[in-house]
Amino acid sequence: MKNLSYEKKSTTTEFILLGFGNFLELRIVLFILFLPVYTLSLAGNLLIVSLVVIDQHLQAPMYFFLVNLSCLETCYISTILPRMLASFITGDQSISVYGCIIQYYFFGFFAATECYLLAMMSYDRYIAICKPLHYNILMNGRLCFQLAFISWMSGLLTNTIITAFLLELTFCGPNEVDHFFCDIYPVANISCSNTHLVKLATFILGIMGTGPPFLITVASYICILHNVLQINSKKAQQKAFSTCSSHLIVVTLFYGSIFLVYIVPEIETLKQLHKIFSIFYTVLTPMLNPLIYSLRNREVKEALFKVIRKHSNKIS
Repeated sequence: MKNLSYEKKSTTTEFILLGFGNFLELRIVLFILFLPVYTLSLAGNLLIVSLVVIDQHLQAPMYFFLVNLSCLETCYISTILPRMLASFITGDQSISVYGCIIQYYFFGFFAATECYLLAMMSYDRYIAICKPLHYNILMNGRLCFQLAFISWMSGLLTNTIITAFLLELTFCGPNEVDHFFCDIYPVANISCSNTHLVKLATFILGIMGTGPPFLITVASYICILHNVLQINSKKAQQKAFSTCSSHLIVVTLFYGSIFLVYIVPEIETLKQLHKIFSIFYTVLTPMLNPLIYSLRNREVKEALFKVIRKHSNKIS
């Protein structure tokens, strides 16, 4: 009944995603730019999952969370980039209303889940560095599973509520979405019904969804840095600072861009920059996370070289 009433209220059956423009030269350049990014992101994340699964030395809490993050990033970037790459080639920028809502649902679900997963990973690093003697007791398999489950369920619950509000909107006027994917604000802005409630819910749930995990992440790294400063070895300090700074750069890019897009009130000057800010958390972080969190890790690199040597010996 709800779907029938929705169809009666809404006369718009499809949206046009304006993306970055309709110029052929620009579409070709963007395709050449984004295809390697998507390929690297998929390859990097799937490589991490494969290495953790086949190497017994990587069966530790940190790598359990890395597998969760890599699986999430693979799904996350795949909700947006394949369709966007296809539109660059074909020039077809249309998407059905329900297809658009489904795209937003999965995108929002994965984005919200990533906030919590990053927080759980930073907490894991805090325990490993600040309480090393209690690490195996505190970060046991049951707790790791519970933390991962909470992350996924929190993202699912948060975005299910927002999407439920989105489904209540009516679309009967302009059908051009000024974005490269179906995001909540650009879609709501072309609705011919009152969007105050959905925007308010997005704002409140956005704060609830990003605030606590962000604070946990920041607090964990502050404690880690404080603990590192107590180390006498300069070499050990530099190594720890290098790792922490890399992680913090990715976290800052992810949270900073999300904050500017969803939390800061809509300002005309910022609205023009939303597409650029969105690229950071939709495209760049899924590509950077495998490099920052995994492939710079000594144990992961050793596992990778072990696999390469094994296959090289088979070939020779």
